[in-house]
Amino acid sequence: MKRILVVLAFLSFAPFAFAQRIDETNGKHTQLYPTKDKAPGWARPGGGGGQNLTYHGGPTITNAKAFLIFWGSSWADSRGNLNPVASEMLGFFGQFGTSGEYKTITQYSGIQSGNLGNSFWWDPSDPPTNVTDAALEGEVAKYLNQGGVVDTSTVYSVFLPASSYSSFGTSTSCGGPHLVYCAYHSNFNYNGTDIKYSSLPYPSCGGCQWLGFTVAQNFEHFACHETREAVTDPDGNAWFDRRGNEADDKCAWSPAPFVGTGGYGYQWDWSNAVSGCIQTAP
Repeated sequence: MKRILVVLAFLSFAPFAFAQRIDETNGKHTQLYPTKDKAPGWARPGGGGGQNLTYHGGPTITNAKAFLIFWGSSWADSRGNLNPVASEMLGFFGQFGTSGEYKTITQYSGIQSGNLGNSFWWDPSDPPTNVTDAALEGEVAKYLNQGGVVDTSTVYSVFLPASSYSSFGTSTSCGGPHLVYCAYHSNFNYNGTDIKYSSLPYPSCGGCQWLGFTVAQNFEHFACHETREAVTDPDGNAWFDRRGNEADDKCAWSPAPFVGTGGYGYQWDWSNAVSGCIQTAP
């Protein structure tokens, strides 16, 4: 991924041969996780180059929290009972913060491991087929406007149903007309508070699926990636390498995603300590 100053209109014609780092003029930072054929690590077996991450002085989330937003009627039944995929995501987040797979990022700026939590909100209203970034921000704001906890240390993860796809400019996730990415993390200003969030579209295409993974494990793989990057580089000015790759970008898709702690899906993460990709840390 390149570090680029770019206006959103540029995305309508920019070719994506790698994951994209976008720093917009209003302070918003977006990092797209590419499909497996476009990832830096895919082109470089064993990880995306040997250069370490550099600290650029910006904040990290030292003691992070997670909040899950399930957007759409298909995530639960009429009584509010979550479906099996959503239920498994609660289990994943409930243990992720204390797992070795999360501790890989504690080497960066004093980030601490600990219980991320797995609180959630189910919005039974169905999203549009094309969920733009503005619509996704609006869904997070909808939760916050209804009395949700406003917290700069929380990563708000928005899960989309199979009936929708995510778009950023003209680039889209699975199901969209211009497949480029599988997920992304970003931030926006909510009444003076810097809110971090991730877009987690349904992994319904081959470019966003790993062989042998269930739907839930594919979601976990992307949630692992986006959560760790939102913690290590929430505003685009903390930890990344000279090409603009964040910690998880450098190991995206290669080495192969794996089933780890708890039987959940994860990906490898970059470690400055060994100048390479690792699965876990003590």
